Formats: sequence, C-alpha cells, structure tokens
Amino acid sequence: MTSHRWMEQHAREVDAAMTSVQSQVDTIERWGGVLAERLSSGARLLAAGNGGSAAEAQHLTGELVGRFLDDRRPFAAVSLCSDSSTMTCVVNDYGADELFARQVQGHGRPGDVLVLLSTSGTSSNVLAAADRARECGLTVWGLTGPEPNPLAARCDDAICVDAPTTAAIQEGHLVAIHALCAALDAHLDAAETTAESTGLTSEAAGESIGSTDLSREAVNSDPDPDPRPHVVVVGDLLLDIDVDGSVDRLCPDAPAPVLDVSATRTSPGGAGLAALLCSDRARVTLVAPVAADDQGRRLLQALQERMDVVPLGHEGPTRTKVRLRTDGRSLLRMDEGGPGTPTDVPAAWVRDLLLDADAVLVSDYGAGVTRDPVLRSLLVEAAQTTRLVWDPHPRGGVPVPGVTLATPNLAEARSHSADADGPDAAALALRVAWQADAVCVTSGAEGAFLADRGGQVSYFPAREVAGDPCGAGDRFAASATVALAGGELLSESVESAVAEASEWVAAGGAEGFRRSAEQGPDSGELAAQAQADQIRAEPGASLPREELSALAGRLRADGGRLVATGGCFDIVHAGHVATLQAARRLGDHLVVLMNSDASVSRLKGPGRPVVDAADRARVLQALDCVDAVVVFDEDDPRRALEALRPDVWVKGGDYGGTLLPESDVVSEHGGRVVLLPYLNGRSTTSILRRSAGSRATDTMTTTSTGGDR
Repeated sequence: MTSHRWMEQHAREVDAAMTSVQSQVDTIERWGGVLAERLSSGARLLAAGNGGSAAEAQHLTGELVGRFLDDRRPFAAVSLCSDSSTMTCVVNDYGADELFARQVQGHGRPGDVLVLLSTSGTSSNVLAAADRARECGLTVWGLTGPEPNPLAARCDDAICVDAPTTAAIQEGHLVAIHALCAALDAHLDAAETTAESTGLTSEAAGESIGSTDLSREAVNSDPDPDPRPHVVVVGDLLLDIDVDGSVDRLCPDAPAPVLDVSATRTSPGGAGLAALLCSDRARVTLVAPVAADDQGRRLLQALQERMDVVPLGHEGPTRTKVRLRTDGRSLLRMDEGGPGTPTDVPAAWVRDLLLDADAVLVSDYGAGVTRDPVLRSLLVEAAQTTRLVWDPHPRGGVPVPGVTLATPNLAEARSHSADADGPDAAALALRVAWQADAVCVTSGAEGAFLADRGGQVSYFPAREVAGDPCGAGDRFAASATVALAGGELLSESVESAVAEASEWVAAGGAEGFRRSAEQGPDSGELAAQAQADQIRAEPGASLPREELSALAGRLRADGGRLVATGGCFDIVHAGHVATLQAARRLGDHLVVLMNSDASVSRLKGPGRPVVDAADRARVLQALDCVDAVVVFDEDDPRRALEALRPDVWVKGGDYGGTLLPESDVVSEHGGRVVLLPYLNGRSTTSILRRSAGSRATDTMTTTSTGGDR
C-alpha cells in the first residue's frame, strides 16, 4: 500500500476514533474535575502502558508536571514505564506480569489516580496493575480500545476508543489526553475563582440541593455549645418508605394479594438511621451524598432537625426502599434510585471534621462512599488519630487499615473469611486481614465475638428476645461508637452495644423506632429504649397492657403453648429453679411475672427485697427455661394476666385448697391453673432466717475471741 493510500485510509480511521472520543467528552470533563480536586489536595497521578501506550503515558505525566496551555503549579505525576532500572529489576525478580503492579503498590496511596493505557485491553501486566491498584484504594481509569475488554471491566471508569486499527486508537488516546489536560486547567481556574469567596469547590452542589448553607461557619457555629461527645457519621443515605394497608382479597388476574393502602410513612435509612441513633447521646455531623431531587430534600430536612449535615454530590436519584406492609409484616420490598456514588467531595473540610470528632462511624450501605478514593484517603488518615468504627457492607470497600473497631455481621464476615470455622475464628482472621485494632462479629441472637490485637476473642452473649431484628446492626454500631466517643473501653462499648441491640429487637426494630418517632421529635429512640427496658424488667417497670399482649403474640407466633408463673424471687434458690424448670415443661414458652420492689416491700415488710428488681430479673432471664421476665407493680398479677392470657398459670407452694385470686382471670380466657410444690425446706424466708442466725453467731464468736485482731 502506498503512503497516499495509507494516509487516506488512516484519515477515515482517525475520523472514527475522533467521533468515539467526542462521544465520551462528558467522561473526560468529569475526570478533569476529579483530577483538579485530587492533585490540588496532594494526591498523585500514576500512568502506565506498553509500547506506543508507554509513550502516551509519559506524555500525560509530562503535561502535568510541566504545563499544557497556561502556566500553573506542577503536579505529582509519575510514569511507571520510564525508570529502566526499576522495570528490569521487577521483571527479573518477579516476572513480567508484576512490571507495573509492584510499582503501583510501592508508589500508590489511597486517593491517587492510576491511568492505564492499552489499545487491546488485554495486556496481562496492565490488568495486574489495575487489580493491585483497586486493592490499594486507588482510582483506576483506562484508555483502551473497543469494549468490552478485560481492562475496561477492571477499571473504575474507562474511555474506550472505537476504531479499527491500533494506530487510530492511539491517536484517539492522545486527543483524549490533551482534552483531559484542558478540562483539568478549566476546573482549576473555576476552583480558584470560587475559593476567593467561599473556600469550597462544592458550593454549587450544595445550592442545587436546596437552601443548605455549606459554609464551615454555618455548620460549626453554635451559640450554646453542646457538651456531648462529637460523632461524625460517614456513609450512604437511603429513604425508607413504608406503605401500610390491609389485605383481604387476591387479584382477579393473578394469585397476588391486593393491598388497600391506609398510610404511607417516610424516614431516613442507611447512614441516616445510624446518625439518628447516635444523635440522642452525641452531637452528630453526617457526611453523605444527597441527591438533588425532592426525596433528597426531604431526607435533608428530616436529618437537619437532629444534626449537622455535610451533603456531598450524589450520582443519580435518591436511593429508596419501599416496603409494602400489612399486619406488621412486609409483603414486598422495592428498591430503586442511585447509584449514589459521591461527587464533589470537599476534602479539606471533611478532613477537619474527622480530626475534630471524638469518634467516627462509617455506615456502609454499598452505594460507593467507602470506595471513593478521596473519602478513603481521609478515613485512612483519620484512623491513625481518631476512634473509628466501620460497619461494612458486602458491596462496599473493606475497612481501611487502623480502624478501632469493625462490626461485620456473621454473613458479611463469612464472605470475607470463608475458611474460618465459626464467628470467633472469623473475627480473628478479619482483624489480621483488615489490619484493624479489633473486629467484632455480630451473630444475631447468639451474641458478639470480639477479636483484639492480643489475639484473644471475647464473647458477649445477647439476651434472648422475640422481636424484629431489622436495623439491629445499625443500633449495635451506633451504640459502640457513642460509647467510644464518651471514653469507654472497647470491651465496655461492645458489651453495652450488645445489650442495646437486644433491646432494639425487643422494641420492634427499625419499624418500632419509626412508629415511635412519629409521636414526637424526641420520642423515637426514647420510646424504643423505654419499651425494651420494660421487657427487660428494670425496677418499678410495668408493661402497658398492649405491650404485654404484643409479647404474648410474639411468643405464640409459632403456635406453641404459653406458660406463666409469678412471685417475688427475692433470693433465687434451688426451689425457684425447680419450679421454673417444671413450669417450662408444661408448655413451649415461659414468662415470669415478678413483683416490683415496691410490691415486695408491701407484701414482705421493711428490709425487703434484699435484691432489687433489675438484678432479680437478670438472674431469672439467665435461666434457659425462661423466655421473658416482666415486672408488675400491683400486689397480685391479675392485671398482667388479663393482658398476657397464658394457656397455663403455674403457682409454686402449698395453698391447701385455697382458691388463688387470679384463678378466675386465667380460666376466663381459656387457661388453666397448675400448682407445683416447693422443694422442702427451701424458701427465701427460711434462707434469710438462717443467714441472720449465722451472722448473730459470728458476732458472738468474734466478740468472745477478740475478733478485732
């Protein structure tokens, strides 16, 4: 082919390449904005390719260290195909596939950008570099040929030049490089102009969300400083939408239920829920992408009533979870929106917030916050100086090195440590793999397993409760974060988080929290806590009738027989245990109705109870035969039994044929009364008498023998 014919043909091929590049100009423009933010914040650009692509990689880094059009500051940009000594050393010692990957691992830091060039998209050393960069937290961009190809699939983003020859693709890459440099310069100019008035590059994004003031002064100014610890929550937002209704018929055209809607409720979900749970005991700042749509504005308004919010740019519409519900159960869930990838991250501002925090909670819901290189680099930095709790998600990024506590549930832990045998082994394996100070694997009703740097695993058992576990992971992570922010030890923080997660489940989970929150701006978390405390039997607590009925309904959900018994249980002894074990054998679930402190005092006289209600309840709840403990304030349990309506009411002791005052209430609702004799010689009163006698004898002996010595 003559040179004339080749040039004519090549011109047509280059036209195809130019058309392809021009169709992706929005991507180039977006890359320019990201580079302006990253390079200005101290990140660097790495570039690599083979052959002609190696020359173009050097061309790109040269334009950044030098200049493209107008004079500007030099930026950190390194070509990985320029240092012949390093390249030959790596190939000689590690093989050709490691040529770029090892350099990426050595030079790259979270938040850096790696640009890989390959016309075919199949070069093994380029693919290895992409994989290594993703593992190290870098953003990976590809300049490649027609898709699909392996390089494009491995990159965070790619410009794929659709042209018929390698030469035309390479010329398309050169045009894209020059256009990227032009976009970078334009974003730098715009940022300088904006900084003169606001100091932030994301003001426009904030205004697009609504009337949000994104100035640091607006967020940090407070005429009456809040003395509570400061918690910063970083994560992905959701809007939870609950559609309540009733179902009494099926569709005529399909075997599907028809929901007659009675109410629709909305509330913040994801990191929004976690932030709300923190806000009752901490001063909270939420950093999260917020979409510029009506639902995003609704989310922002609801959250700003309880905390400061730093809204980042949000790719796509608001992510929503719509639940169709009837009789307290979900028929169907519909997810839409997103992807929710963050944009326009004000790095300097977020860094200041993280460094100011007493603790940071990363609430990952898989939308992209934990994979964003800028945020990851800031979290890496924060983990070195701040208590940082990371609640992971299967679709999110792994915790950054140095986190104080990572809190995967058992399913998430198994996805990252398939070879581990049990939650304790998984916690140990993940602590090492994630380079965390501690990893706590939560295992639902079983409890939590905490692995620390000493290679030890601590087990924190959960209280067995019946209820809705939805949101228990958020409750656990939020409780642990607030406790750490308040200065508690790690073990203390996990212990309290396990207890509060159990209370959350008992109080109805996320649905119970949302319904309680509707009663007032401050009642949501407090109501959920109060309900759980009542079921847990704190001193003087007395469950409302509707809560007792709900408890009975949960226990009977599997169709089992409900047994109840009652008493003071001032000092739990062998007789009590024998009675409770026997009572449990009469049915499938056992509820203990226990007299409150005031009730015991009225019945037994001054000096009683010896053990307060909280401790008595905890001892009883620890018995395997007991499903729930409920405190009642009256002198007899009739009011509680009216709501509980057990199938069997068990009473310990010899009543000599005397009719129990509660018998009528039990039989009225179809239940029966069963008496169980106490073990001979074992009663609280007799134990106290013997104890008093023993103390008197000890006193006499001490006096007669000169016991002061």
